[in-house]
Amino acid sequence: MFKHGLTKTATLLSLSILGLISLRAEARLPEETKVLFGIDVLEREEFAPLRDKRIGLVTNNAAQDRQGRRTLDVLKEAPDVHLIAIFSPEHGLSATLEAGAAVKMSTDSQSGLPVYSLYGDTQRPTRESLKNLDALVFDMQDVGTRFYTYATTLAYCLEEASKAGLEFIVLDRPNPINGLAVEGQMLEPDIKGFTAYLDIPVRHGMTLGEIARFHNDTAGLGAKLTVINAEGWQRHLWWDQTGLKFNPPSPNIRTPLTALLYCGIGCFEATNVSAGRGTDTPFEVFGAPWMNSKEVVKRLKAAHLLGVQFKTANFTPQNDRYAGQRCRGVQVIVLDRDLIHPIDIFVHTVMILAKLHPQEFQPRWPEVAMVTGSRELERAVSRGEGPDSILKLYLHSARVFEDNRKRFLLYEE
Repeated sequence: MFKHGLTKTATLLSLSILGLISLRAEARLPEETKVLFGIDVLEREEFAPLRDKRIGLVTNNAAQDRQGRRTLDVLKEAPDVHLIAIFSPEHGLSATLEAGAAVKMSTDSQSGLPVYSLYGDTQRPTRESLKNLDALVFDMQDVGTRFYTYATTLAYCLEEASKAGLEFIVLDRPNPINGLAVEGQMLEPDIKGFTAYLDIPVRHGMTLGEIARFHNDTAGLGAKLTVINAEGWQRHLWWDQTGLKFNPPSPNIRTPLTALLYCGIGCFEATNVSAGRGTDTPFEVFGAPWMNSKEVVKRLKAAHLLGVQFKTANFTPQNDRYAGQRCRGVQVIVLDRDLIHPIDIFVHTVMILAKLHPQEFQPRWPEVAMVTGSRELERAVSRGEGPDSILKLYLHSARVFEDNRKRFLLYEE
């Protein structure tokens, strides 16, 4: 279904022609569709599924209704709904804490409700925090990538709700990078961690409501699960086609374009290459002080990856890796979002850097296995192989998952 390179004839096409193809594709996009979040549908139904129940809410400030009101505030003011606790995942209730920063137990200043941390001493709701609840409600904006931690938080919360005998209600939201494209490998059985918990590909093409259905079934949880669908969303829709405002769910996923590139460029965070954190364009650039960026760009261009253009770009991160150091890097320019495969960019670049900078380039292979789903990339690099075999493996795994996920999907193409 997806191709990883151009034919010999197609390689003669100039980037300007690719640009025209992209423009024509954009011109064929459907008109903006009115989409309602799950919280909007719940409001329209006058909160019937939550009436007279004591609920806890897993959320952050990026989770808002179509009018821009926090889900937290909507439920706090809802008649006959008793919101008594908030649970905050990575990046905090504000959605502004940097990646990896611990979230502390706190109180929401606007509602006065306790905010329990799901990203600190514990990453799961405790029995104590759940003891006075009838239901746990989950409303978070995901970005469509397995190693983005909100999907794991969803799974942990679903598991704990099942153990406690609580209802679990997902207020669903669109996948911002569409629900058709699936890329990367499912997890090898012996790889498991907070960024590698669910046996789904790196770019899974699902909503969190669909992931909840998948996990409840495949893990045999038997949870009392309800998903309030996002009305009007179809799998082929990108975020800008929904008519919805994109609220950054974390400080470095600032736009839907960033979310798209994150599933590939974000993998560099398992290496000593900067993925652009601390700059104005996180995940749109990558580099390092030691990188021969001109040669890397030359070799990436020679790979003829679809839907993307590369150019050299120097940048100096203000924080995170190489803070204050000038990095010689690569800018990733999306020509056609329907053709680009960000994970392919990562695989090709890893193999380029392993040959071009064998001493300087330092992948942390256990972490690479966590983000990619397997140790196959390490094995391929150690054997001096090219990208074709590993990408063929990833493609096969993605196609298998496409078949496996069908019964859990809630939205039409």
